[in-house]
Amino acid sequence: MEVILREDVADLGSVGDIVKVKPGFARNYLLPRGLAVVADRRNIRVLEHQKRLVADKRERDRKQAQSFADRINTLRLTMKARAGEEGKLFGSVTNLDIEKALAALGFSIERRRIRLEEPIKSIGEHVVPVHLAAGVNARVTVVVEAEA
Repeated sequence: MEVILREDVADLGSVGDIVKVKPGFARNYLLPRGLAVVADRRNIRVLEHQKRLVADKRERDRKQAQSFADRINTLRLTMKARAGEEGKLFGSVTNLDIEKALAALGFSIERRRIRLEEPIKSIGEHVVPVHLAAGVNARVTVVVEAEA
C-alpha cells in the first residue's frame, strides 16, 4: 500500500514522501495517528500543488532576500572604540554591536545571522559575512576607528 507521509517518520521517510508500506502498518499505525494519508490520485494532486506553492514561496523569499543583500552589500558601518597605541582595541566589536549599528540604520537582522568568526579586536576595515536566507549571503564592511 502506498501512502504520503504528513510528518517525518523514523526509518520510513520525511514529509511529502510517497512510500510503500504493508497495509496493516498503514491501517493500524500511520493513518489513525495522522502521520500519513493514502496515496490516491486526489491526494497526490494535492501534494503536488502544495509542493508548487512551497517552491513559489521559497523563490519569492529568495528574491526578496537577494534584494535586501544588495542593499546591505553597499553599507559601510563606522564604529568607534577605545584602542591602544598599537591599534588593538581594549574591548572588541561583536555581532551584537554590528546588529545594533544595523538596527540604527533601519536594517533588522538577527545577530546569529551575522557570521563573525571571532570578535573584531583591531582597528581597520573588516568584511563581515551575513547569512540572510538559503543560498543568499551578504557582506557588510565594518570600519573600526579609535575614539578621540
